[in-house]
Amino acid sequence: MQLWGVSRLVLGALALCSVVPSVRADAETHEYSTGDEVVIWVNKIGPFNNPQETYTYNSLPFCKPAGMEEPEAHALGIGEILEGNELFNSGQNARFGVNTAKTVLCSKVLLDNDALKFGAAVDEHYWYQMNVDDLPVWGLVGKIMKPDDDPELLKQFPVGTRVLYTHKKYSISYNGPNIIHVNLTYSDVMTPIASNKRVEFTYEVVWSPSDIPFERRFDRYLEDEFFEHQIHWFSIFNSFMMVIFLCGLVALILLRTLKNDYAKFAEDDAEELMMDGKSSLLKDDANSGWKLLHGDVFRAPPYLLLFCALIGTGAQLLVLCTLVMLIAIISSLYMQPGGVVSVGLSVYAFSSLANGYASGAFYHQFFYPRVSKDWIRAMVMSSALLPTVIFVTVFFINALAVAYGTTYAIPFVTILQVILVWFFVSCPLAVLGTIIGRHGAAKSGFPCRVNKFPREIPEAPWYLRPVAMIAMTGILPFGSIFIEMYFIFASFWNYKFYYVYGFMLLVFLILCVVTLCVTIVCTYFLLNSENYRWHWTSFIAAGSTAGYVFLYSIYFYFFKTNMSGFLQTCFYFGYMGLFCFAFFIMTGALGYFGSSVFTKRIYRNIKSE
Repeated sequence: MQLWGVSRLVLGALALCSVVPSVRADAETHEYSTGDEVVIWVNKIGPFNNPQETYTYNSLPFCKPAGMEEPEAHALGIGEILEGNELFNSGQNARFGVNTAKTVLCSKVLLDNDALKFGAAVDEHYWYQMNVDDLPVWGLVGKIMKPDDDPELLKQFPVGTRVLYTHKKYSISYNGPNIIHVNLTYSDVMTPIASNKRVEFTYEVVWSPSDIPFERRFDRYLEDEFFEHQIHWFSIFNSFMMVIFLCGLVALILLRTLKNDYAKFAEDDAEELMMDGKSSLLKDDANSGWKLLHGDVFRAPPYLLLFCALIGTGAQLLVLCTLVMLIAIISSLYMQPGGVVSVGLSVYAFSSLANGYASGAFYHQFFYPRVSKDWIRAMVMSSALLPTVIFVTVFFINALAVAYGTTYAIPFVTILQVILVWFFVSCPLAVLGTIIGRHGAAKSGFPCRVNKFPREIPEAPWYLRPVAMIAMTGILPFGSIFIEMYFIFASFWNYKFYYVYGFMLLVFLILCVVTLCVTIVCTYFLLNSENYRWHWTSFIAAGSTAGYVFLYSIYFYFFKTNMSGFLQTCFYFGYMGLFCFAFFIMTGALGYFGSSVFTKRIYRNIKSE
């Protein structure tokens, strides 16, 4: 048994270590001496309008340098792999601080099939990415000559001619032993694409000193004018003012209303002292109000195991988002290839403790002081709910990616690593969290006893029915994050580096406050209409924000991008569906937590006798 335990720890550690990106020594230190080799890596290539439809650089018939028919592959971390990176040595010789004159890399005669592939790539505006010392550079494969091009070029290449860019000039600046900037110029030399045409690929490297410190070398990739635009600040301010107004409004309505309800209930209790054998509850039967539900409001919701799994998963996602944003703010993860994805996987594994704790405490409170035999089923469902949905969705998307041969096809080894992390790290922590939740957090039951038979729910006006309240509840939370969603979507789907995690954290906090406020109001009106089935209503109402986010993602796809094709469409809506599903669970759990605290608080002062 001890050997088995040690084996589990070792395997878990190995799996977890695989989450950390692998790097070469120079890439880790980013320090070079004059004359040291600087590897220029070729990465992915694909249509500009379809960010996830990327292929390996050598999927196009570029020639390979002599002796590099099988180019060296760069060892990548799990985050880089999941981002669709696939790096190979380009064979272009660069030495730190030493200029390289124009050099022929290789040449080839284009066959008919080669010309067709290059022509199709130019038609679809193929771009490629290269990496130098973890700094990305981009270029276009070629272009179609247009009437507004340089007249001198039009003399050589008539309008409509497809030309291939065959020369790459790297302008690299350095400060001391560190590389600061890499610029790629690729349009100086063009060759028309035609069958039986000999094409010569060349490159040169020019070095220049820079006074920019190493810590700020990534600043040129950050689009300050886009992310820190006045509208971004205005949206934050607008959302913040909405939070203040909403919190004040909710506090005013609920405090005044509840104060009147409590006062009325106190008057009924006073009258009860003068009425032998009569209960104030009998008098209240003629009235309507939330206080009549004290014997049903804490009744277990239907599909308790599923609800328990959603609550636990939502708690885990809340912890995950908060920690990843804090880590990103502190450590500038956007500068590390695959950094956000790698950290996200690690935090998800460890945040399973919160999943087990929340689901265990929630499930146990409905059976306190007894113990339900189904607590293990609840724990397993909580641990496996989101991973199962992700696995099934990614399986189909990955099968499609493999069929198309894109770099976003996840290798089997990477899938195995993720499964090992989940099985040896996430699951044990979920078990530990469940045990703590059952024996630590759930030490008390509900404020009111649950009646043996459920009461009948009266008819309510259309605007107080769960469906209407669910639809209305998500509007304000979505309004508080609407602008930020645009920046996040633009970053993920439109080649921008998202780095304003401080903005994201602030908007996330605003979202949490707004969601709590509107869900509490929704729950109060539901209870006041004598509907005690508030658990699922509060969860779905708070999670309805995700529905509006998904509708916005549809708008974004058709009006803010130029994506096309079956593969890219499946990628977009598949991953947006996963994002909105996780968003639904997270906001739903948040709304339920707020409603639960509110409900327990107001019924604490109600006599159940």
